Amino acid sequence: MGMTITEKIFAKASGKNTVIPGESVWLDVDILMTHDVCGPPTIAIWKNEFGEKAKVWDKNKLVIFPDHYIFTKNPHANRNVEILRQFAADYDLPNYYDVGTERYKGVCHIALAQEGYNIPGTVLFGTDSHTCTSGAFGMFSTGVGNTDAAFILGTGKIWEKVPESMKFVFNGVMPPYLTAKDLILQILGDITTDGATYRAMEFSGSAIASMSMYERMTLTNMAIEAGGMSGIIAVDDVTRSYLSELNISEYDEFTSDSDAKYFSEYTYDVEKMEPIVAKPHSPDNKDTVSNVAGTKVTKCYIGSCTGGKITDFQFAANILYGRKVKVPTFIVPASISVAKELGEVTFNGSTLLEIFSDAGCHIAESSCAACLGGPADTIGRSTDGDVVISTTNRNFPGRMGSKQAGVYLASPLTVAASALTGEITDPRNYL
Repeated sequence: MGMTITEKIFAKASGKNTVIPGESVWLDVDILMTHDVCGPPTIAIWKNEFGEKAKVWDKNKLVIFPDHYIFTKNPHANRNVEILRQFAADYDLPNYYDVGTERYKGVCHIALAQEGYNIPGTVLFGTDSHTCTSGAFGMFSTGVGNTDAAFILGTGKIWEKVPESMKFVFNGVMPPYLTAKDLILQILGDITTDGATYRAMEFSGSAIASMSMYERMTLTNMAIEAGGMSGIIAVDDVTRSYLSELNISEYDEFTSDSDAKYFSEYTYDVEKMEPIVAKPHSPDNKDTVSNVAGTKVTKCYIGSCTGGKITDFQFAANILYGRKVKVPTFIVPASISVAKELGEVTFNGSTLLEIFSDAGCHIAESSCAACLGGPADTIGRSTDGDVVISTTNRNFPGRMGSKQAGVYLASPLTVAASALTGEITDPRNYL
């Protein structure tokens, strides 16, 4: 019996020739990532368990990005960053990207890709559920709790069960009104928020092959919303091209064998799909945009690790060019690199930044911002009575701020179209 791409990576990381789903193995971890929310408790557990003479297993394999609660005057949030800063200084950590300095990079999941930490065939763990984003690079990547992260911090290893794999094939040519966000929301509606629990979600097909790396990252990012342990896409020329621009050429490419066994398989024709939303208050509360069109919104939000990449803003600019928004609309680039590109990438002769500014949008600094709610002074945060349409990944009560607000999840095309009208609007009206 053949193996899936995920099983092959598990075999490599555990020093075995073969592994099977359900088997538990010790994995050698290639990268451990943490940030300002979970970094401090991870460090505290590590010090407590390994003692005062605790050593970081490999300083070059630990990566720390403050990114969640950073542009705020909240003293608790500021204290968390101070703990990371002191920890990085005490242990002379080379991969600490401090906020307020030239080293600051933005949201961890996008920065991991842009800073060259996403290496095909490797194993990456992070103290954040959306660490599965990195699986777009043909690697195994997942989120863990603080205790597991503390164990990795001290040993470089973790005990994991080999997951079953689920296969999602998207055939056809992507229509201009669809994005990866529509595809993953369709999956969530079909299998629900626990349909992939502790499984690897493998994406393939002609529509996936045509996607940029950043669009692929939208798919793998939201694997966790189905309960998935990871999302993964095999390496191809798109991946190789992205990596070559970072001067990365040495890595292991794995593909699933033709006789690999899957828990389940789903096949879609993208040419027969239409724009999708997730209605409050769950990412699997699927509906078509056309069905909910006309629903009034009070805020529009384009940002986050899911929807704040340069490709997301290119989609939005296509709709917003030469037009004005009717409701407060927040543009939150996911990384410093993306923020820079907003002033360089053009559409119809205008930079994206000019298009958004002319449309009346609020441009924010690169961070997680309101995606995780955040302190009261967080830009874009929802308040009581708000109805928000957002490119973020979760719409649980209180996720973007007030528990008395409602959040619709949608593609950047749908959010931009809705910003123009103040109600949920089908992007096909403007394309």
